[in-house]
Amino acid sequence: RLLKNWLLHPLLDCQEIRRRQEAVEESLKKPIVRQEIRKQLRQILDLEKLTTRISLAAASPRDLVALKKSLWPLPEIESQLQDFRAETFEQIKSSWDNLQDVAGLIDRAILDEPAALLQEGGLIKAGFHQELDELRKISHSGKTFIAQIEKRERERTGISSLKVRYNKVFGYYIEVTRPNLSLVPADYQRKQTLVNSERFITPELKEYEERVLGAEARSNELEYELFLQVREEVSQQVSRLQQMAQNLALLDVLLSLAELAHQRNYTRPEVEESDILAIADGRHPVIEVVQGEPFIPNDTYLDRNENQILIITGPNMGGKSTYMRQVALITLLAQMGSFVPAKSARIGIVDRICTRVGATDDLAMGQSTFMVEMVELARILNVATKRSLIILDEIGRGTSTLDGLSIARAVIEYIHDKRRVGARTLFATHFHELACLEEELARVKNYCMTAKKDGPQMLFLRKIMRGGTDKSYGIDVARLAGLPEEVIQR
Repeated sequence: RLLKNWLLHPLLDCQEIRRRQEAVEESLKKPIVRQEIRKQLRQILDLEKLTTRISLAAASPRDLVALKKSLWPLPEIESQLQDFRAETFEQIKSSWDNLQDVAGLIDRAILDEPAALLQEGGLIKAGFHQELDELRKISHSGKTFIAQIEKRERERTGISSLKVRYNKVFGYYIEVTRPNLSLVPADYQRKQTLVNSERFITPELKEYEERVLGAEARSNELEYELFLQVREEVSQQVSRLQQMAQNLALLDVLLSLAELAHQRNYTRPEVEESDILAIADGRHPVIEVVQGEPFIPNDTYLDRNENQILIITGPNMGGKSTYMRQVALITLLAQMGSFVPAKSARIGIVDRICTRVGATDDLAMGQSTFMVEMVELARILNVATKRSLIILDEIGRGTSTLDGLSIARAVIEYIHDKRRVGARTLFATHFHELACLEEELARVKNYCMTAKKDGPQMLFLRKIMRGGTDKSYGIDVARLAGLPEEVIQR
């Protein structure tokens, strides 16, 4: 949840970003300790959610056991943290609370594997409450007591086959077979007649039954009361639990970002207040992991003086969209305090990332694909500032060529005007006519994704280079997609 929050709310304060980066960097430089702490963190369940259930009086005994198990590793984690010196780690250490008193209370009170049902016993440990222990002793002494009565009654009556038994329907009873009924004493009270025997009860057995069954009921009732008391006592420590949940979440995210940087060769970006966005050998953080082939890195340079808008042309499937998205994601990662997939990166803070990509419609609201595109584009042009990063992919493709080209050019001119927007922008298009804008607008530069054609075969080089192109290789991509050869030739 914290990681998602960081991704959804990247920072604008360079100092705060650098504080996170310093913590990630220190974690990266201490791989052994990082792995040890991560190992301990794996034992901790969702402390925040458990605390919420406790505060709402909705926690079960098993939730309390889960809480206890989540608190046991805290002293070891605190010990491992002593060598960390980054400011964020010092803040974590200053508010650290091992909560071993809470873990100890739960450990003394609640069974390690408590029953799921609250009012049928099986919740509280032996030794926690004296009255409960005595009630349990009474409830569990049945076998010994029955054996004693059975031995005594056999000697008193001379009936060697006499049995003392118990079932849930009739309770405790003495069973005598028919041939021995003449030996039954006068104080036996008939309870049930069977084919081959009869069952009796005595005042002593009746009194014991009431005591045992009463003890069991009271035991279950008392266990429930004790559980509620323990839960209430734990709920008094909710503020402490919440603070530690925040500390552990922060620690987990920082160590995870360090582990990510270690495993995927991420570097620490320079974050500054300038308008420069310079990335060397940038990679897409998702595509490089999920695709089978090696990822081709690319450079990027944007500013508001000479390289404000990059018009990117090139073939379908050439990597234009991947390239633009990776620039946006690297910027986002940098501003949440993470290291980034690049050889180096210099990120001038952006106040928002505005994107118009993909093809969607909202037919239920009466909006076609093109209308959705225009609505999103309008929103971008109305909210983007000079500090924004704008990613526009194929603007104007959903209408006629003349209209689409006109819209695309007008948008570029509007963004280029510093009095209107003036934002750093990546603009991918198949309108090759727009390449002329480099000559007409001072801060527009042409770039293209390279491809190589060898006979009928297309080779996508996925490398961006300076300059424009007048080819999109749409028919070649159609062949790759499997259109009938007759259609391709036509």
